[in-house]
Amino acid sequence: MPNPILVFAESKDGALKKGAIEAISEARRLADALKSEVVAVVIGNNLGNTAKEPAFYGANKVLAVEGAAFGYYTTAPYTKAVVAAFNKVKPDAIIFSATLNGKDLAGSVAGAIGTSALQDVVALNTADGAITAKRPVYAGKAIITVKAVKAPSVISLRPKMFPAATADQAKQASIEKLDVALDANDQRVKVKEVLKPSTAKIELTEADVIVSGGRGMKGAEHYKIIEELAGILKAAVGASRAAVDAGWRPHEDQVGQTGKTVCPTMYVACGISGAIQHLAGMSSSKCIVAINKDPEAPIFKVANYGIVGDLFEVVPALTGELKKNQG
Repeated sequence: MPNPILVFAESKDGALKKGAIEAISEARRLADALKSEVVAVVIGNNLGNTAKEPAFYGANKVLAVEGAAFGYYTTAPYTKAVVAAFNKVKPDAIIFSATLNGKDLAGSVAGAIGTSALQDVVALNTADGAITAKRPVYAGKAIITVKAVKAPSVISLRPKMFPAATADQAKQASIEKLDVALDANDQRVKVKEVLKPSTAKIELTEADVIVSGGRGMKGAEHYKIIEELAGILKAAVGASRAAVDAGWRPHEDQVGQTGKTVCPTMYVACGISGAIQHLAGMSSSKCIVAINKDPEAPIFKVANYGIVGDLFEVVPALTGELKKNQG
């Protein structure tokens, strides 16, 4: 039997992130094709039932790394934990979700074990017993097929590009504690506190619907109309780089090449012209709706639906109609 596939199962607040479930599910599909097994590694402090979350969506085994030093994500301790899991199971591939932490960790782990990282992958296949990956290049203008020149393959998967298994599709995974000893060098960086927003926000990379505003919003005070539409749609609120650079929205809301790459079911772009940097972060959305008063705006070239008009008239009208339909 081929060596197993190892998956870093990222968790938050005692539950697996959606991207982690997608990564485990895709690893299960590949393992079935390769006649192999899936081993997931979950890392944190006071994991509780996290390591038992619905049978781990198809993993055969769960390695649980637990300790106070793993309470918040920092690169060195988490790298050492994943490398320890790698040394234990000798996998043919290590899969991560391409979240901010996942991409950082994938690169660090690849460096630690002396191989390369295939980042932000949008499709995986098997050929002659090897895993091949497709990933966007040139700001999303082209897709290339690549594979690691040296085993194991270290791969991060773009969130919301891969189907996630449900709990009833999985069998109970065995759970094993994995002890990882850290030295002073591993703990040079410590996170003392994480400040959370006063109101709960939907994470952009996990959102099914995103409503974003750009330079056309003309100021931070006007984002309330975006937030109202997002509330009706149960959507996350995003922003272009121009809006973030102007100080209208925090950087965590930025969608684009230097922000977050998203793939929601629907992306509503309000007052966003469609610069290549922004398109690189959202062009893989299932359905794109563009609202812009400039009929020549590049955003319309990638949009499934476009409205040429003043967003300050269109967005409130759209919100009003949605409210009527809800009623």
